[in-house]
Amino acid sequence: MQWDDMRIFLSVARQDSLSGAARLLKLDAATVGRRIARLENTIGAVLFTKSPQGYQLNEAGQRFLPHAERAEQALSAAADELRGQGDRLTGPIRLGAPDGCANFLLPRVCAGIIADNPGLEVQIVALPRVINLSRREADMAIGVSPPTGGRLTVQKIADYHLHLAAHRDYLANAPGLSGLDDLKHHRIIGYIPDMIFDKELDYLGEIGVPGVALSSNSVAVQFQWLAQGAGIGVVHDFALPHAPGLRRVLIEDLSLKRTFWLIRHEDDRRVGRLNRFAQALGTGLRAEIARLEAIA
Repeated sequence: MQWDDMRIFLSVARQDSLSGAARLLKLDAATVGRRIARLENTIGAVLFTKSPQGYQLNEAGQRFLPHAERAEQALSAAADELRGQGDRLTGPIRLGAPDGCANFLLPRVCAGIIADNPGLEVQIVALPRVINLSRREADMAIGVSPPTGGRLTVQKIADYHLHLAAHRDYLANAPGLSGLDDLKHHRIIGYIPDMIFDKELDYLGEIGVPGVALSSNSVAVQFQWLAQGAGIGVVHDFALPHAPGLRRVLIEDLSLKRTFWLIRHEDDRRVGRLNRFAQALGTGLRAEIARLEAIA
């Protein structure tokens, strides 16, 4: 049995199609199909149910999957050991994160980790949805809710805080704001309601705001609207220093606390380089949140 065939098997299993795996592996779909057929012939079992909709793991494929993943992790650990420069991290690591964290925290944190590990390559995937680690969309992910299923490990990184905020120019010309009930007289900025992918992101739902005038599934877009004086919305405290004109409002009426969680595939807990990166990431994020919230 050849490892390269197992690598192709893992890619097809995660992409659910020959074409998706082929794009990822930079091969043509016919070659991918031949390699899957060769692997199935070698082990004497059909691993996928093939249909026009794609390739789905059958019962035999599901049983074979954890063995292939363990082989993948063993090879990754061996490569890391041979490539190692003492305790320095090398090679690529892909990190998934919600875009608020990705825009306002990770650039500085990851730049610091790279400075200490010149051979490391950090790739940040900022998507307005939950990162699928089972499909290996990333090596690890930051989430705002701990997952309740799947072969995943979860570790708390840190709490963070959010408040209502608006630009001083907007406040200078807007109606009075003495309580949450006054929000109905203001232009509200927030998420697109039917695109909230995690209940922890439904900030405005907690205060019963009837409607959102300007909405986006991107925290960065919402932040830019607020920074330009377009209205009032909920902002991460750690983002406020990036727009000095923003002011927190109704602090006594609304103060939210959320948590960042580090989510990893269960099989990766024995991979030393990922463990060391996770430790550096957690330490860096806690320090950066504390630094930015202190000057918010």
